[in-house]
Amino acid sequence: MQTQEILEQLKKDDVQFVSLQFSDLLGTVKEIIIPAEEVKHALIHGIWFDGSSIEGFARIHESDLFLKPDTETYALIPWLTENGKTARIICNIHRPDGEPFNGDPRFILKKAIAEATEMGFQYNVGPELEFYLFKNDDADKKSLLDHGGYFDLSSHQGYKVLKETVTALKNFGIKVETAHHEVGQGQYEIDFNYGPALQIADRLLTLKYTVKKIAQMHNLHATFMPKPIMGAAGSGMHIHQSLFDIKTGRNAFYDENDKYKLSKIAYNFIASQMNHIKAMCAILCPTVNSYKRLVSGYEAPVYITWASMNRSALIRIPRWFNLKPESARIELRCPDPTCNPYLAFAVMLSTGLDGIKNNLTPPQPIEENVFKFNNEILEKKKIDVLSSSLMEALDEMKKDEIIKKSLGDYLFGKYIEVKTKEWDEFRIQVTSWEKTRYFDMY
Repeated sequence: MQTQEILEQLKKDDVQFVSLQFSDLLGTVKEIIIPAEEVKHALIHGIWFDGSSIEGFARIHESDLFLKPDTETYALIPWLTENGKTARIICNIHRPDGEPFNGDPRFILKKAIAEATEMGFQYNVGPELEFYLFKNDDADKKSLLDHGGYFDLSSHQGYKVLKETVTALKNFGIKVETAHHEVGQGQYEIDFNYGPALQIADRLLTLKYTVKKIAQMHNLHATFMPKPIMGAAGSGMHIHQSLFDIKTGRNAFYDENDKYKLSKIAYNFIASQMNHIKAMCAILCPTVNSYKRLVSGYEAPVYITWASMNRSALIRIPRWFNLKPESARIELRCPDPTCNPYLAFAVMLSTGLDGIKNNLTPPQPIEENVFKFNNEILEKKKIDVLSSSLMEALDEMKKDEIIKKSLGDYLFGKYIEVKTKEWDEFRIQVTSWEKTRYFDMY
């Protein structure tokens, strides 16, 4: 929408306040609230804020940054109606000279998309977001909302949260495809329409923001933590991906003559993501807790393999698109909901495009259950494993030139700095497990 259009829409919707939202380095939603009458100024000049106070942003001596609203993201916030309606607009971040801020995660994804566009492709993604709901009845948040399992009927309260979340997402222009109970007790999943990467990254932030708010209204706590309960299913975020040819509008991943119905471009894409996955994990699985989910015995992948129906594979090829060429896609199964979606999609796209440029070929698919392989078979088949900790992933990332180029020197350095600090804080902690194990023994 142009400036005049958005001003007319604000008036038509009787909006009194506007939440200007953006993402920090970690993917946390930040906001500045302005009266509706200040929107015209924001659209023309931007809204100043101090970037030195935001995680991973500018240093103190270069902290002046400006929010520039992207009017295509305009939507009403359904639960903020008291004392006037409130709208939401997601923003790009700029420097005082008007240039994009190279630490803005949204800008990083837009750069990767521009590279794909130059090569003639549109990058589409479809995430499957999992989360847990806990009762707010104790300080430790240990009481799960229900004791259901996969596709079980939701509890009354769980159903209300899902129903209200789906309704709220409609207000944001997000069409939910499915919402259901997941494997873990008190665990749920919400999936929405597949689409262009930037639009889906915006919608992912909105979905997480919405789930959290709706849960709070029901005196519940929603968490996207990858492994909130030891021994229970972790929360992942499988991401479906495809490239579409901009000129023809056809799915560039589809080839009807191939055994897996995949094109050469799709195989190039798979091969490169497999080559870079250990470094990508620092972005896709960005917390210390992420690696408590990536262990053998659950659905989360551990081994760097690809296959069709094998759910132990890192990259899975759904087979239901045989009769729908436009739906050809590959599913990356290691990411989790704590990742910054802008950075995640950017590195996934950049590494995939590099595979196309260099005509890379993936290894043979592994259709057997890799979790049942012993070390001898793994070595014989040359099957590598994912990084087993955040520090391992960061060490791999430091060596990866494609990821460094994708993120840019500034954000690449900031990300490693912030995440190394997180790891250092973790490794000096004395946990309750250590006390139980060693306190009386030694």
